[in-house]
Amino acid sequence: MKKITRFFWFCSGAHIDTLKKYPIEHNKYVGIGATIFFTALFASLSGGYAMYFVFNGDAFAVGFAILFGLLWGTAIFNMDRYIVSSINKEGTTNQQILQASPRILLAIMIGIVISRPLELKIFDKEIRQKLKTSYLKGQHRKIDTLEKTYQQKYAMEMGKNGDLKKEKDSLERDINRSRYQLNQEVFGDKTNQTSGITGYGTYAKQKQAVLEEKENRLKQVTQNLGQMDDYLAARKDYEGLNSTRLFTEHQLDSLSSIAGFSDRNWALGQLTYNENGTRDLDTYLAISFIGYLFILFECLPVFVKLMSPKGPYDVAIAKISEANIYFAEKDKDRDIAVTDNIYDHAVGTDIERRKKIITSQSDYDFERHSYE
Repeated sequence: MKKITRFFWFCSGAHIDTLKKYPIEHNKYVGIGATIFFTALFASLSGGYAMYFVFNGDAFAVGFAILFGLLWGTAIFNMDRYIVSSINKEGTTNQQILQASPRILLAIMIGIVISRPLELKIFDKEIRQKLKTSYLKGQHRKIDTLEKTYQQKYAMEMGKNGDLKKEKDSLERDINRSRYQLNQEVFGDKTNQTSGITGYGTYAKQKQAVLEEKENRLKQVTQNLGQMDDYLAARKDYEGLNSTRLFTEHQLDSLSSIAGFSDRNWALGQLTYNENGTRDLDTYLAISFIGYLFILFECLPVFVKLMSPKGPYDVAIAKISEANIYFAEKDKDRDIAVTDNIYDHAVGTDIERRKKIITSQSDYDFERHSYE
């Protein structure tokens, strides 16, 4: 139990030797340290889960996720520890709030960052369904775009193809009608289109010639139509119309399972809207409250430090800080005094040395001087 207590004291950023002297403060800093520790733990899980999506499908995805999760959790832990330990309880309430405001803003940003990946995991099923719907709509739009482009690009050829089909249908009807009239002429049926003479006579030969002409034309039209159909089919392959199909359910499942962080984050945002574009209040509140919870949890150590009254530990830390500042000032004065004395001594020594040099040079010059 003592080891756990000391660990949470360490997490809170407290000066343990000073904190030991004031038992009334022990539980407060155990609570602050535990909050910081579990915030870092959630940050580690969140960061690892986000990194897992970055390397999803890679053989080392789990290893990368664990490594990044530990690094991210450690960074958040040190940041929270610094934020809490640096709040000074010596000032007024307004001064403390002003001092803590940048740290609170930073805590809000950290809370937003660590909450998003966990929100993605919580709403994983709904996100997958939203992604599948989005991918299917996107494939519909792609096919419609290809179809529209194809029709605009080959409008003339498609028009000729339609004319050939109409002519073929018309010729087939005419051939059936002409063949029936030829039979009537051969068998002697009297109508307004036949002579009523039995046998293969002049009128029958004329009708036979007309029938053969229409049949020849039908063969030519059928051949041209086949060539045009082959050309248009080849153009469809070239433009990608024949190869582009709607995704199957299995393909949609595969695509949604390997979706990246950006796509999943977009889908999570889209969950808060209905199909008609109105706000889905229930989903919006659910997602928002999860984010608010993590933001509050991240800000909680700062709030606890701000709300807690000034205790004996805070007074002791302030006195130790004041004493350390005083000691540092005296250290500075001592160093200045030592530096001044050393400098003065160096100046005096240098002056004496130069005097001796000048005197020796003067004596030497005097001895060498001749008065003759």
